[in-house]
Amino acid sequence: MNIARAFHHSLPELAVTPEAIFWNRRRFIRAFALAATAVTFPACGSKQNASQAADVPLPARASDALYPAPRNARFQIEDRTLTPAGIAGRYNNFYEFTTDKAAVARLASGLRIDPWTVEIGGLVQKPFQIGFEDLIRKFPPEERIYRLRCVEAWSMVVPWVGFPFARFVEFCAPLSSAKYVRFISFHRPEEAVGQREQAYPWPYYEGLRMDEAMNELTLMTTGIYGKPLPRQHGAPLRVIVPWKYGYKSPKSIVKIDFIAEQPRTFWNDLGPNE
Repeated sequence: MNIARAFHHSLPELAVTPEAIFWNRRRFIRAFALAATAVTFPACGSKQNASQAADVPLPARASDALYPAPRNARFQIEDRTLTPAGIAGRYNNFYEFTTDKAAVARLASGLRIDPWTVEIGGLVQKPFQIGFEDLIRKFPPEERIYRLRCVEAWSMVVPWVGFPFARFVEFCAPLSSAKYVRFISFHRPEEAVGQREQAYPWPYYEGLRMDEAMNELTLMTTGIYGKPLPRQHGAPLRVIVPWKYGYKSPKSIVKIDFIAEQPRTFWNDLGPNE
C-alpha cells in the first residue's frame, strides 16, 4: 500500500484481492442492496440535505480537547493528496442507515453517541465495560494518513485520528488461547432506519486474526480531519485496517470479543460462496 515506510508485513496494492473475487463481491453487494431495501427513502439523493447534516457539529465532550491530535509522520501517503473533508463527509457507506451514500450524513444525524460504552469479553482475564470518554483518556490519539479503499472500486486519502489497536489489545489482557478478535456494531433500529427497513442480519459483525489486530497499522479510530468522528464515519469508535477493504473496518463498535476460533463475518455469511 502507499505508506511512506515499507513495512515487512505490508502487501502490494494489487495483491490484496484477486480481480475475479473483487467483481463478484461488488455485484453481490449491489444485488443484495437492491433486493433487501423495503422502502424508498424520500430525498435520499438530496446533496443539499446531506451537506447540511454533515456540517452540523457534534455536541461538545471532554475528549474534544484532544483534537487536533499530533500527526505521526511515519504514516503518510506520498503520491496522493488528501480527499477534501467535505467530500469524505458526504460520500459514505453505512447500510445501517441507507445504501444511498449521499444520504448517510443526514440519516445518521440522530444516532445517540454520548454516552457510549464498549463491552469487552470472551477470552480475557476479566471481562469489563468501558465508556468512550474513559477509553480515549487512556490512549491519547495521533493523526495518521491512510488510504481508504472500498470494494466498490473507489478510494479516499484520509487523515484518521486514533491510537494503535495493539495498545488496546494489551489493555484488554487477552488469554493466550485468543487467536481472533470479533467486533459487533450498534443495533438500534429506532435510530437507524436501515436496520428497520433492510433485510440484513443486524447488527454488523466483523473479525480480525490476532496478528492483524496487533499490526502497527491497525488503528482504533476516534477522529478524522482533526476533529472527533462524525456519525456518518462511524462515531464515536471504529477500527481502520488500511490494507483491507473498508468493510473490514467496523463502525460504531459496542462489543469486542477475544475468541479462539475464526469468527463469522457479516458479508461472508451473506455470500458464503464468494
